[in-house]
Amino acid sequence: MEIEPIAYIRTDFKDKFGIPRQSGRVESLTGRVIFLPQYSNPDAFRELEGFSHLWLIFDFSGAHRSKWSPTVRPPRLGGNRRVGVFASRSPYRPNPLGLSSVRLLRIEKTKNEEISLVVSGVDLLDMTPIYDVKPYLPFTDSHPDALSGYAAEKQSYQLKVIFPEPLLQKLPQGDRRTIFYCLAEDPRPSYHNNPDRVYKMCYGSFEIAFRVADQELTVIDVTEKLS
Repeated sequence: MEIEPIAYIRTDFKDKFGIPRQSGRVESLTGRVIFLPQYSNPDAFRELEGFSHLWLIFDFSGAHRSKWSPTVRPPRLGGNRRVGVFASRSPYRPNPLGLSSVRLLRIEKTKNEEISLVVSGVDLLDMTPIYDVKPYLPFTDSHPDALSGYAAEKQSYQLKVIFPEPLLQKLPQGDRRTIFYCLAEDPRPSYHNNPDRVYKMCYGSFEIAFRVADQELTVIDVTEKLS
């Protein structure tokens, strides 16, 4: 069996550090799924606008490995506790396939007749290959009484973010809320707990430097990287 990408997604994350660990955690984080010319047939998208959410099946393109391990160490569990790879959403899998649920905002067509989907709640690296798109069906895909296993331990985990106003003003108005909530999700590996360590998260053309101590994340610098 051979599969090939049908699209790729454009997001403001050029680096894996800082990307939310699950889709939907930062609802304002948007992306654009751009379909390759051979898949930009308008008939393929007929009645898609009637669905509010979509499943994206994608390639963990930044996590390819020649070998796989039967166990992994989820970052949210401190990096020391091992669980089975099939009991995790780790990108390091026998087949590096990912699944994200996103909100469909609109369908657009470019001047070159290429079709793209603007979506929100994304958790994907810029230029991630997309293998398939499927509609989300709440009457069958949603299970409110489902158990979350060990993941329930960190379900509501967030940091308090202290973002000094002069630094916040350096960011475009439309990006501030998204960056704030990405920081609140705690981009660090869970086994990092040095309060003096400076971390840097890149978002679009900006680099945000911060420290974390006692569950508080304090932004200490914002710089714009000129291309």
